[in-house]
Formats: sequence, C-alpha cells, structure tokens
Amino acid sequence: MKRDRSISQPVRSKSRILRLLLTAAGLLSTGLAVLGIFLPLLPTVPFLLLAAACFARSSEHFHRWLLEHPHLGPVVRAYQGGSGIPRRAKMLAITLIWISIAFSAYLVPLFWVRILLFAIGLTLTTYLLRLPTAVVDVDEK
Repeated sequence: MKRDRSISQPVRSKSRILRLLLTAAGLLSTGLAVLGIFLPLLPTVPFLLLAAACFARSSEHFHRWLLEHPHLGPVVRAYQGGSGIPRRAKMLAITLIWISIAFSAYLVPLFWVRILLFAIGLTLTTYLLRLPTAVVDVDEK
C-alpha cells in the first residue's frame, strides 16, 4: 500500500508506560469496533478513530496494521486523509448519542444534570455534523 503523503507522521509518546496504556486502549477500541460491526447499537467508526489515535502515539506496528487492514482501514484512511466519515456512521452515532442521553436524562432526577446531558449531546451532534462526510459510503461498498 502506498503511504498518503498528506497524512502527517504520528508522534510516538516517549513514556513507555503511556505507550503501553495507549496500546491497550487502542486494542480495546479495536475490539469494540469489531463488535460494533455485528452489534447494531455499538458504533464502529468512533472506536476505530480512537484506536487509530491511540496507536499513532504508541505503536507504529499496530497503527500501520489498522491503516492497512482491508475492512477497517478504509474508514480510518478516509478520515485521516480529510475525506470524512461515512454518512451512515454519522447518523448512527448521532442517533445513539440522543438515545443514550434521553435514557440517562430519564434516570437522573437532578435538573442541572439533565441540562448538562443535553448540552453534551448538542455539542457532540454539532461536532459530528461539522466533520466532512465521505463521498462514497465505505459501509455500503
């Protein structure tokens, strides 16, 4: 696979403990992303992006593996290359965020916490909507 020159080279952490923690977080995120492929309520793309960020700072081997993976890599490469994330992934993430927030607000009796949850949901939704949307939906290939 040719390396995309527009993607900056990852900066590895100098702390060995931090690299181990980031590698563990990346592996956990990758596992959750793979589960998300099969479980409709578990989002795949956010976990893949988190894994890529963790691996970029901890393990060149795992970062390269993720980028070159035939099924997981296209989503990460599209996002890192500036193409965005698939529309389906955006809509699923936003839907799950609001379902989670509504359920949490129902369970929490404190009014100020409900307002905080709403503000967090609004912020996340705005962030996701402002991300570029991939022209070709990777999930539908």
